[in-house]
Amino acid sequence: MALILDAGALIAIDRRDRRVGAMLRVAQRDGLSVRSSAAVVAQVWRDRARQAPLAMMLRGIQILSIDEIVGKQVGELLGRTKSSDIVDGHVALMAATGDVVATSDPGDIERLLDTRRIATVTVLV
Repeated sequence: MALILDAGALIAIDRRDRRVGAMLRVAQRDGLSVRSSAAVVAQVWRDRARQAPLAMMLRGIQILSIDEIVGKQVGELLGRTKSSDIVDGHVALMAATGDVVATSDPGDIERLLDTRRIATVTVLV
């Protein structure tokens, strides 16, 4: 089981959101892997000097990249769902059954996860 962070979750971390902070503490306490996408980081990263809370938290998060193979898998998933958001596609592709996905965009993420037939818990942040 893992906690998957979408852009909304990283923005919440950067804003020192207590609820997301509590989710991260519970994940750490329970020994869960916390993951996000390099594309998610690119979506929210703007200024190292102003994003100290996010920079500190990223040190403890596994950041997955999109290489050629993953890019093709994301593209195929987007094609099956007739959607175009590469970041959402990668987040959905990273999830496995039993994972928790923290997102500010649950509708699109859940549609992608349903297409993959993956049973996850989606948490609105």
